[in-house]
Amino acid sequence: MEKELGVLFCCLGNICRSPTAQGVFTGLLEAEAPELVDRVRIDSAGTHAYHVGSAPDRRATEAARQRGYDLIGQTARKAEPVDFEEFDYILAMDHENYANLERIAPAHHRDKLRMFLDFAPGHEGEEVPDPYYGGSDGFQLVLDRVEAASRGLLDDIRQRLGARTGS
Repeated sequence: MEKELGVLFCCLGNICRSPTAQGVFTGLLEAEAPELVDRVRIDSAGTHAYHVGSAPDRRATEAARQRGYDLIGQTARKAEPVDFEEFDYILAMDHENYANLERIAPAHHRDKLRMFLDFAPGHEGEEVPDPYYGGSDGFQLVLDRVEAASRGLLDDIRQRLGARTGS
């Protein structure tokens, strides 16, 4: 069966924030909405090609593992204009990446582009901070923000697909 809806998480290099979001959202979908697993395609990409072909940052992978999320098997890739044809949600981690994505978005698909934290109540318009040059606390903060936004995203997708809430 072909996926009915696609979600693409985007950060700069696709090795920290966006693969974390991909792993967290995949885990949340499997745990809380198994009826949607076969209906939702989840992927991540970077707005730059710095790390194409690389696995997620080991610190991101370890922080995610400690919370029960799996980032193993992900490979960094660059976001392309065709992603706007193939995905329904293009979710930027920060304003710089939003602007980068806006530049490559076909005009008729710009409405698919959103800030990821717009799905986290109380964090609308905020950024998921880049933890790359910091310590382990930054990766924990990323996970906190990504978990909050993932729940809101799941609610939005359930509404969009008319799925039961699982409550």
